[in-house]
Amino acid sequence: MALLGLLLELQTELGIVLSLAHVNHKLRGEESDDDERFVAKVAVEHGLELHVCAAPLDSKQNSDQSLLRIAGTEAAARELRYKFFRQLTREGDVTKIATAHTLDDQAETVLLRIFRGTGIRGLAGIHPRMTFEEQGRPFGEVVRPLLGFRRAALREFLCERGQNWREDSSNWNIAFLRNRMRQRFMPIIREEFGEAAIEHMGELAEIARAEEEHWRCGHPEIATAAGTANSSSHDDTSQAPSLQVKPLLALPLATQRRLIRAWLEVSAPDFAISYRLIEEALDLALGPVGKKMQLPNRQNLRRQDLRRTQHELRLESEPSRDGTAAIGYEYVLAVPGAVEIPDLGVRFEALLVDISTVAEQASGQLLDPARMPREVVIRNWRAGDRFWPAHTAAPKKVKALLTDRHVTGTRRKLWPVAVAGGCDLIWMQGFAVPEQLRPSTAARKAIWIREMAGLM
Repeated sequence: MALLGLLLELQTELGIVLSLAHVNHKLRGEESDDDERFVAKVAVEHGLELHVCAAPLDSKQNSDQSLLRIAGTEAAARELRYKFFRQLTREGDVTKIATAHTLDDQAETVLLRIFRGTGIRGLAGIHPRMTFEEQGRPFGEVVRPLLGFRRAALREFLCERGQNWREDSSNWNIAFLRNRMRQRFMPIIREEFGEAAIEHMGELAEIARAEEEHWRCGHPEIATAAGTANSSSHDDTSQAPSLQVKPLLALPLATQRRLIRAWLEVSAPDFAISYRLIEEALDLALGPVGKKMQLPNRQNLRRQDLRRTQHELRLESEPSRDGTAAIGYEYVLAVPGAVEIPDLGVRFEALLVDISTVAEQASGQLLDPARMPREVVIRNWRAGDRFWPAHTAAPKKVKALLTDRHVTGTRRKLWPVAVAGGCDLIWMQGFAVPEQLRPSTAARKAIWIREMAGLM
């Protein structure tokens, strides 16, 4: 509403024609519909064209369960919103989409990415402009003109003009990680470091964006090497994607990391690229010929290894024994709630239970409700996954934990784990949950994730 008010005041000066776009995800029942009616009333009051899209995300109405299953509610909702925005610009209804992200949103984003693990690209946070492209051709743009303004200043602007607005009640739900950051952590930062700390995080994002732009435009050798690496190989019998080791190791460390990341993004787009993976790839380049490592795959559609040959790092696919790809699974489990896992022929439940009613042998599986998000992802483990069972000295690779228990074959490949947001594994079937996620000794309630035989 603040963004709309400002653009209405400036539209003649800017030479723009305004319209409104609203997406209703139907997540809050009547409240969601009231939001839509509120926006429709505003559009009528100002004589603006209104574009409305119904994109329900509840389990009964959602038309894209695969997106919800893979991404989670918040990420899936954002994807559907931007899909609608792209449609509006592609069809020529609008040329630019303006969103009302603020400096506070920017600070929250930067901190969340730091804690989850990120590089300079992630520190760039929310970009002021984003171009929609199709086959390399731009067809629309998202702009964020309020990115330098504080949230409180916008509320003050609305109050001064007597303009009411809607509050999304889910913004107070601390099951969402961003809400916990906003309500618990940000007030401490402002109290301990002052309001300027928020501005400093915005400045850090500006610096990071400039650094990324420098690497993109000022170092063409990175893009060139990544794009041409696959065509250069000392072994003419192999067409596997490869990267020359000698030129790589001749570069400064920062450039080495950038080149490996760019090459993997082009050559293995389905794989999760992290600082740890890049460092392991560099170690592989420095290591002996023949050594290899398995890449962590987001969707687990197939296994791929990175191998050190005499002159190269080479990506190699490894089909299963019957020649087919190894298929994984990934489903969203509401907390509390239940979800079917057809791949295993079972369902998993996340129950809110009275601790006193749970058998002693299951007590190690109980999680603190206060530390649990509204939903987790149940999936099979992936290469590189680590888990830290309570009463053990340090995190350990899931592969090693299963080896210790002599789990083999398909059962090993499909062993279920649970992930919350961008965090590490919070649960692994048959193992005690991490110590920091267990309920306190004084707690009376807990979340219990358990497997139930047979589908619902």
